[in-house]
Formats: sequence, C-alpha cells, structure tokens
Amino acid sequence: MTKTKEELFSAAFEKRLLIAPVTTAEDVYNNPHLEERGLWEDVIVNGHEVRYPGRMAIFSETPQVPLSAPPSVGEHTTQVLSEPPRTPSTSLSVVPDRRGKALEGLKVLDFMWVMAGPAGSRVLADYGANIVRIDSEARMDTARTLFPFHDDEGLPDNSALYSNMNANKRGLSLDLNKPEAIEVVHDLVQWADVVLESFSPKGMRGFGLDYESLRKIKPDLVMASSCIMGQTGPYTELAGYGTMAAAISGFFEPTGWPDRSPSGPFGAYTDYISSRYLVACIMAAVEHHRTTGQGQYIDFSQGEASMQQLAPLLLDWSVNGRMWERRGNRDDVFAPHGVFPSSGDDEWVAIAICDDEQWQSLCHLMGTSNLSELAVEQRQQRQDELEELICDWTSSRSNSDVMERCVAAGIPAHQVQNSRHALADPQLQHRNHFIEVGHPTQGTTTIENTRFIMSRTPAVVTYGGPTWGEHNWEILTEELGYEPDKIADLAIAEVLG
Repeated sequence: MTKTKEELFSAAFEKRLLIAPVTTAEDVYNNPHLEERGLWEDVIVNGHEVRYPGRMAIFSETPQVPLSAPPSVGEHTTQVLSEPPRTPSTSLSVVPDRRGKALEGLKVLDFMWVMAGPAGSRVLADYGANIVRIDSEARMDTARTLFPFHDDEGLPDNSALYSNMNANKRGLSLDLNKPEAIEVVHDLVQWADVVLESFSPKGMRGFGLDYESLRKIKPDLVMASSCIMGQTGPYTELAGYGTMAAAISGFFEPTGWPDRSPSGPFGAYTDYISSRYLVACIMAAVEHHRTTGQGQYIDFSQGEASMQQLAPLLLDWSVNGRMWERRGNRDDVFAPHGVFPSSGDDEWVAIAICDDEQWQSLCHLMGTSNLSELAVEQRQQRQDELEELICDWTSSRSNSDVMERCVAAGIPAHQVQNSRHALADPQLQHRNHFIEVGHPTQGTTTIENTRFIMSRTPAVVTYGGPTWGEHNWEILTEELGYEPDKIADLAIAEVLG
C-alpha cells in the first residue's frame, strides 16, 4: 500500500469516482466537512465539555434547539409536577379536505430517486398525500434498473424495488432538458405544498429549480433537498450511494469480525435509516407552515442524519477516547450473544442471553446444568468455549425448533430469516406486511405495506410504483387543468418523456 485512505479519497473526489473512506469515530470527529457544516455541539456535562452530534438537518426558518446537558436522575421532578396544564400556543383546527387519511389534501411534487428519498415520500403517500412523481427517460431512476424484475425481464417498469419504493405515487414523465418541461414544473410548483428532491446539489440548480428560484413562484413553499453530504461544505459534491455514506459516516469500521477487514452493514445502509429522519423533518416543516403560513428549506444530509444512530460509538470516543472494535455478533454486556448454525443448508439462529436466569434456562435446554451458575463476567471470559457448546446443540436442530424452544423458556431467540422465511413469517403475515397490488404491466405485484400503523387514520396502499407516463394525462388535466391541445403539443415536442 502506497497511499493513505485520505489521499485516495482526495484523488477520487477530484475525479468524481465512487470511492469513500471507511472511517473510525476519530475520523468522523475530525471530518472537515462536518465541522464546516456545524454538526457538532459542545455541551457541559458534569463540569466537562462533551462534543455531541447535533441536529439531523438544517432548517432555514426553524433551526433545531441547541442541545442541553442531559438531566440527572430526578433533576426536574418538582418543576414538572408543579407546572400548570399547558395549552397550545396555536389552536388546532380541523382541515376540511383531510377526512379519512392523515395527510389527505397535502400535495407533494417529488423529484426523489433510487431509495433514500423515495422511501421517505412513500410514507407520506401511504397516509394520503397526493404525490406527483417526476420521471425522465433522459435521466432514468437507477431503481428502475435494479433487480429483482418481474418474470426476470430487465425492463424499466418491471423492477420490484422501484415498485415498492414508489407505491401509492402517481407518475409524470418529463424531459427536464426541454424548456417546455420546466414550464410544466413551474405550474406544478404552484399546485404543490411541498417539493422534494434527492439529486446532487448542482442538479436542481442546473434546471433552474433550486429553492431560491422556486420560492419566487410560490413564496410559502416547503422544500427538502436530500443528498449524501448536504448542500454545503467541502464534500457537498460527493456523488454516490448509501454504501458510501455509511462508510464515510462511521458504520463500516466497527462492523464485522475482529480478525477480518470491516464488512459494513447490509446494503446501502444510510438509505434505510435516513428516510425515517427525512419524514420527521418534512412533517415538522409542514406543521410549521400550517400554524404560521411560512414555508422553508430543509438541507438534509443522509450521512449526518444517520449518524444519530451512531451516537453511543461517537460519544464513547468523545468522552472516553475509546474506539469500538469489531466483535462479530458478540455484545460488550450480554453473553453469550451470537448467531449459531442450525440443521439445513445455510440456516442459522440468533440467541441473546441478557441475564443469569436466561442463561440457566438455556443450560437446562442444552443439558449443561454444570455451567448454569456462571456469572456474566465468567461467561464473557469463556465465550469461545460456550459458543462451541451452543453450536453443538443448535446444529442438530432446525432454526425454527431452536427458536420455539428458547422463546418458550423466556430466552430471546429468532431464526435468521432469508426472503422465503420473511414472506412466511406469521408475525409479518398477521400485520399484513406483504400485500398484492395491481400493476399495469405485471397484473399484480408484491410490495411491502406501510412501515407503521396509526390507529385512527390507517394507511391505505392500493397500487405499486407508476409505469412510464402512467398518469401523464390524469395529472396534466385534473391537477393542472391543461387542455387536450396543449398536452398534444407537449407530446409532439417530446416533452413527455
């Protein structure tokens, strides 16, 4: 090796190559990009200054409240109990056109693509938001090119991933390189309450569709831009996917086996995490608009938002100077804690022993009562030996059998599920997690239902992601009021593509 990871990243960034460094907690704290964007907040805790990861996004009009020191036990008990009942500073009124669904009446213009952004807007669609999604053949959404495909035919309308991420949204095909398409977008901005986009920072600006331009059309617009590193800072132009964001944000280094290189978590990990924070940010801005009439801009970095999940790792370095090491599936508190082989081809079961009682129950199941009195400190010291004993016991049984025996004995355990297991999982079936919906070219397709269930305004998921131009006529006539001749002119000029 002749280059450091810093040198490799610098050269790759300059040439716009998809390379990002695997960072430690120390690297993350010393990242000049995060420093310039003001991610860190210094808080005095017990007389010592501690550097915390701060806000999850940058709001133009309602910045998040600065962090304060965490309370000591019972610090505010008297204060809380003596407070008079609170009344809302702004009275809540019923919105007339939002009846059966929580977000019915909310209009969203969606330029999101691939996974992190669409996963967020999918939640809004599930709960009734009217989402118009912009597609373009000139810049095809990468998700349309990713398997699995219906009938194994790699066609843009056959991607199961795309259909799942964009369910309940309507699609409008526009070639944004044509000025007539930009005019259509301007009309949609006047129609919309919210605009969402997840291009690189120069993407929307290149089309004249950045926030400063769009707010001239609609001053009270709420807009969120989601990208890997955010809209400002030295690494703002870093192009890539969630695997890169996970690497540069600190997820890869502590994940894997102690005697091997970092493996990182599965997939484009920050895509799965950041979308949850994005939804919270959008809803906060929408609520602020509802009570004040004021729009605003949200600069959302997928990497920064996801770092909220790494707070224990980062604070351990900030406070104690301790770097987390890879430990496979072991835990620094519970033992044994791991994934063990079971009978069958590549079948596994996860078991976590959280206290002495659970350990004694597992020893009873395995017939190793002579080890049942081992305290957690002893179990930590003898993990290699104990894991071998557990492997001997689990490998002659199916993972479902081990799971059922352990759960019946009060031991946390579950079979390690592949796709086949997940589709047959009784808990997921009970919650109707996988559903069949209609699809214009596939007949029906399987997608995930909503990610959470609200009691009074449940989600309604009725169709998968839109096919090319599926709702062009519907959107242009019903939402924008275009006449047929105007739509024909757009089609002839190849704007609708």
